[in-house]
Amino acid sequence: MKTVEVIKEPISMEMRLFESKFKQSMSSSVPLLDRITHYIIRRKGKQMRPMFVFLSAKVLSGEVSERSYRAASLIELLHTATLVHDDVVDDSNMRRGFFSINALWKNKIAVLVGDYLLSKGLLLSVDNEDFDLLKIVSTAVKEMSEGELLQIEKARKLDITEEVYFDIIRQKTATLIAACTAAGAKSVGADNDMVKRFHRFGELLGMAFQMKDDLFDYTDAKIGKPTGIDIKEQKMTLPLIYTLNNCEKKQRKWLINSVKKHNTDKRRVREVIEFVNKSGGIQYTIDKMKAYQTEALKLIEGIEDSPAKQSLITLVNYVIDRKL
Repeated sequence: MKTVEVIKEPISMEMRLFESKFKQSMSSSVPLLDRITHYIIRRKGKQMRPMFVFLSAKVLSGEVSERSYRAASLIELLHTATLVHDDVVDDSNMRRGFFSINALWKNKIAVLVGDYLLSKGLLLSVDNEDFDLLKIVSTAVKEMSEGELLQIEKARKLDITEEVYFDIIRQKTATLIAACTAAGAKSVGADNDMVKRFHRFGELLGMAFQMKDDLFDYTDAKIGKPTGIDIKEQKMTLPLIYTLNNCEKKQRKWLINSVKKHNTDKRRVREVIEFVNKSGGIQYTIDKMKAYQTEALKLIEGIEDSPAKQSLITLVNYVIDRKL
């Protein structure tokens, strides 16, 4: 059995029920919108975010409440809206191996669909007076936008410090996972201290998740060879930042020049990858990622054991052991 299926086992019934509830939350009387939302549902990914919500809820209360389903739907609606808008911004034609909304229906419709999904998420919360859940998720969406803009601003200068890098990945990636675990805890009536603990748990997990993603660019684990995509896109990730901060002036100048002016030269990108490997940038990132993993696991140590807790532990380990 695949790891993701093992993780889903204690919440398999909830995940099935969630699919129909999520479908319902997207429905529209406008035929074009209905066609597009059906297309979105058909090409769903691993559905990691609802899994985080339900496992967090079940670990703390032994069950999943109606509010947990609404929390998961709210997160998926708002997250899907940001992805639809991202594809427009990036002029991307593909998303998870399928055509993006803007590729099939053009930018104007894609932007309007993103707006529609956003409003459906807001209404789902307001209609049910889930203002606490709405606050958790809206804060995450605000931070995601700030993180993206901070990355764009810093990428122009290639002057990202480790501190700024961690700020960017906390806002861009970790904040949404933190919203999932915090909303899951909140949905079953956990007190504020426990909600904060689960928010921190999700944040640490999200940071480790992003570092793993960054490593795929420099290691062979993913597709048999390093991709160098981040270098081509001039993204400053931890392996490169560490190398820049720990090499001689001449090598630093060569690295910056390579990323700025030769980022589409395959041979030069390969040389940068090799240099980062030799300079200890990979090992440094792995060590940092494992430190975040350890800290995350410590936060759930004292919670009573259950199949849901074991799944949550497996999920934490899967985040840094995954091959894709």
